[in-house]
Amino acid sequence: MRRLIKMMGFCFIDIVLLALSIVFSYALKFDFNFIYIRRSYWLDILCIIPLAIIIKILCFWSFKLYTTLWKYASLHEALKIGQAVLAGNILVILIALVLPIKSSFSALIISSFLDFVFVAGIRFVYRLYWSMLKNKFNSHFYSNKNLKEKRLMIIGAGEAGSVIVKELESSPCLHSKAVVIIDDDENKIGKKLHGVPILGNRNDIVRLAEEKKIDEIIIAIPSAPGSEINKIFAECSKTKCKVRILPSLSQLIDGKVSINKVRDVQLEDLLGREPVKVDLENIALYLKDKVVLVTGGGGSIGSELCRQIAAFSPKRLLILDNYENGAYDIMNELIFKFPELKLKVLIANIREKQRMESIFKTYRPNVVFHAAAHKHVPLMEENPSEAIKNNVFGTLNLVECSDKYGVSKFILISTDKAVNPTNIMGATKRIAEMLIQAADRYSKTDFAAVRFGNVLGSNGSVVPLFKKQIENGGPVTVTHPEVTRFFMTIPEAVQLVIQAGAMAKGGEIFVLDMGKPVKILDLAKNLIRLSGYKPDEDIKIVFTGLRPGEKLYEELLLEEEGLKATKHDKIFVAKPIFTDFAVLKRELDILYDLLTKEDEEILNYIPNIVPAYTRTSS
Repeated sequence: MRRLIKMMGFCFIDIVLLALSIVFSYALKFDFNFIYIRRSYWLDILCIIPLAIIIKILCFWSFKLYTTLWKYASLHEALKIGQAVLAGNILVILIALVLPIKSSFSALIISSFLDFVFVAGIRFVYRLYWSMLKNKFNSHFYSNKNLKEKRLMIIGAGEAGSVIVKELESSPCLHSKAVVIIDDDENKIGKKLHGVPILGNRNDIVRLAEEKKIDEIIIAIPSAPGSEINKIFAECSKTKCKVRILPSLSQLIDGKVSINKVRDVQLEDLLGREPVKVDLENIALYLKDKVVLVTGGGGSIGSELCRQIAAFSPKRLLILDNYENGAYDIMNELIFKFPELKLKVLIANIREKQRMESIFKTYRPNVVFHAAAHKHVPLMEENPSEAIKNNVFGTLNLVECSDKYGVSKFILISTDKAVNPTNIMGATKRIAEMLIQAADRYSKTDFAAVRFGNVLGSNGSVVPLFKKQIENGGPVTVTHPEVTRFFMTIPEAVQLVIQAGAMAKGGEIFVLDMGKPVKILDLAKNLIRLSGYKPDEDIKIVFTGLRPGEKLYEELLLEEEGLKATKHDKIFVAKPIFTDFAVLKRELDILYDLLTKEDEEILNYIPNIVPAYTRTSS
């Protein structure tokens, strides 16, 4: 009832305003000569007014002007008013031309402009009234003399910065105030954005933060690449201010900027990785309504594979893992997110051929993503036989089962450490690559591998280790000041793995574009800054020396492989180097017999299978 009264109220006001609009249009047309207007046009005006009101009010109803929440009106509502006014006035002019009414065409044109001014004006006055009322209420309700108002610096005077400043202004409950804006556009410096001065560029951040007594800095440039964010953050970290960020456009799920989306800066923001574009149609063709098996499905890469595969509506998703806790966690997550998904968790070890045979025979997977592996370089140097059992013979079991039970595609998750390996983990992954390339020559299954570098936050990666060391007050241990690694985020790596799977025809080793290598020392420093400390002052960095099997830098390509582009700009194909499966199998039989021998014998035999393997430890 209350809503109806409000609608009728606006309707009544519009009727009055539309009538006044016609009267004023004639007054403007004839220079307010009311004597002439009354003598020549008065009867016609009296005829036009009810006709115009009926037509225009009907147009307003059809454009839903009376069901809009005007207290939140914006440009969108103004455009809607413009459309309704234009439609109504066109109809009035056309009907007036047909009827035997002595009307002034130019006066009716003026009337259309006045209609917009009056109708839009009254609504935005109403919005302004509610806004002022809300601010008055908020300032009274949320006023807390004991709570200090935070002084903010906003970096970015673009659209995102504008939204943040406006929201801060209209939300006293946040107890925050934008006092200065930074922007690199020289044309903006010296001007104001919603009353907040733009006083300098990134080189002025430290000075202005001190002068204006800034408590917190918000980086509001969602369109900026990570490399730029990295440079800006480096300047911000020289201040004593807390630094927060508006996520990149690719991370804003609905694309809308809001103060609620502002969060702490994360390492991913500083990497400079561009969002991945995937061919959803081709991916859907090989995953939708298929039985998909993910080995190592409870791990960091495997669990993300499960998340993304689930979105493509597979017939059934099989999660295979030796570690029950990880498998249990991803199972519960997927049940919650995808209640319609047919899901089966299989606790099993890929080393056990009989168990693998049973699984393949029972569930008949169409697609296999093989992510199960031992991957900790120093640990595998101490336990080479375990790396071989899992990464080589576990893969062999899966390859043979995939061939026997008619798997359509088999995608091996490989690593840059397989290239010219200096450690047993890398050597075993290179043998796994050789296995799938050799098997592809005789099998109907399309075997392929995807090779990439480190992923941020994966189990056993350097990032969680650094975070733990920082939490404990340091020191942060880096092996060498010049050591570098390729990095990408887990979701990005998995998106590209799934995309490569769509491209696989058999025998390929896909190499992902990892971008520029990152110095581990820089990574450590950034993590210390992100935690609110200063490197080498609050948290010390200690160099421990390269570990057994560790390189200064990683490679993504063997010298003889070459590289070919694909239709995806971040995925390349290495030229196949085929090995005869029978020859490889004979060498693996010898290796298998050596697993009961001393580690030294095992390691000495590896170059017979992987000539590029060079031991850096003894």
